Amino acid sequence: MSNVINSDAQYSKWIKEISEQFKRSQIKAACAVNAELLKFYWRLGREIYMREKDNRYGNHLINKLSKDLRDELPDVKSFSRTNLYYMKSFYELYSNEIDLSQNDECLYKGEIVPQVGGQSGITPFIIPWGHNKLIIDKCRDNPDKALFFVKQTIENNWSRAVLLNFLDTDLYERQGKAITNFDKVLPSVHSDLSRELIKDPYNFDFITLRTDYDEKELEDALMNNIQKLLMELGKGFAFVGREYRLVVGNTEQFIDLLFYNIPNHCYVVVEVKVRDFEPGDMGQLGTYIGAVDGLLKSEGDNNTIGLLICKTKDNVLAQYAVNMINAPVGISEYELSTLIPKEYKGSMPTIEEIENELKDKTDTLFESAYGGASPDFFSSGRVQGVQEERDPF
Repeated sequence: MSNVINSDAQYSKWIKEISEQFKRSQIKAACAVNAELLKFYWRLGREIYMREKDNRYGNHLINKLSKDLRDELPDVKSFSRTNLYYMKSFYELYSNEIDLSQNDECLYKGEIVPQVGGQSGITPFIIPWGHNKLIIDKCRDNPDKALFFVKQTIENNWSRAVLLNFLDTDLYERQGKAITNFDKVLPSVHSDLSRELIKDPYNFDFITLRTDYDEKELEDALMNNIQKLLMELGKGFAFVGREYRLVVGNTEQFIDLLFYNIPNHCYVVVEVKVRDFEPGDMGQLGTYIGAVDGLLKSEGDNNTIGLLICKTKDNVLAQYAVNMINAPVGISEYELSTLIPKEYKGSMPTIEEIENELKDKTDTLFESAYGGASPDFFSSGRVQGVQEERDPF
């Protein structure tokens, strides 16, 4: 009977399904436990805030509360003085963002799930407490910024280390700040999503260039660091090609960089300029967008988006320029702080030059040590005989 069971394909499939269901249940249970714990922290933080505000317990409420709770619950590690301060800050950060649908007593004892910022599912109760503490440290008095990083953590499944790295950047300040015409030419839902795709400025500090670099060198450097470029662009960007060739009528057109954004289901045409923005750039970008829509866009794709990344721009001029074009476009700047003097570029050896130099020196060493024998000689199986005849060591 056992052999029959082992050889039954349907039974094996059933076992796998049970295992997968159990794992999903474990994840859901862990998320539910985390949410309940954080709701408790939020409620306790509120109680601390209100009692301190009433000034009934003096200025040492948290110190006394920490001691008494740890005496009452010696096996629980959550009631340190520091953690209680975080709970209070947790409440203060989101106190104006939570829709209280019941009175205070029901909030503390009931089972309501506060909704933050009016966004279904985007609440600080979803992410771990360690993540929340990092956000509290970096986003005090700025609930919008805090919610932005909560959302990014949920959507990108950021670890605590990754979240900390992004908190130390100006990602929030740059996100969705590019000059665009999306609200004019795109449906409202797609407009909002597309605006979130584009930053201003883009940070290209992960590359190094000479001081008077040109567009080709900039593109070369970006392609050599494509993984970091995709991270800077943001979630869901897939690289399609560089100098992407499109046959338009009797002409060939080449797009600097072509991407596809998976969450938005659209192509993104990127043109890079190492100079100030010029209004004529919009004509070129608009042509490329139209060509991609006509030649590459399929039935399931949304409108192609164009992005011009330039060294600098006049914001007023840029806004007038995007308003006069019917294709969805955005204009951003880029930042690049790592530059080397031009003369250093020629003096810096390439990887191939370094390898050749090391090979020449190795050959010379072998010839000196083994009477003219080359390194290839030692891979021929006759090394032992040479060593017996002449061992310089």
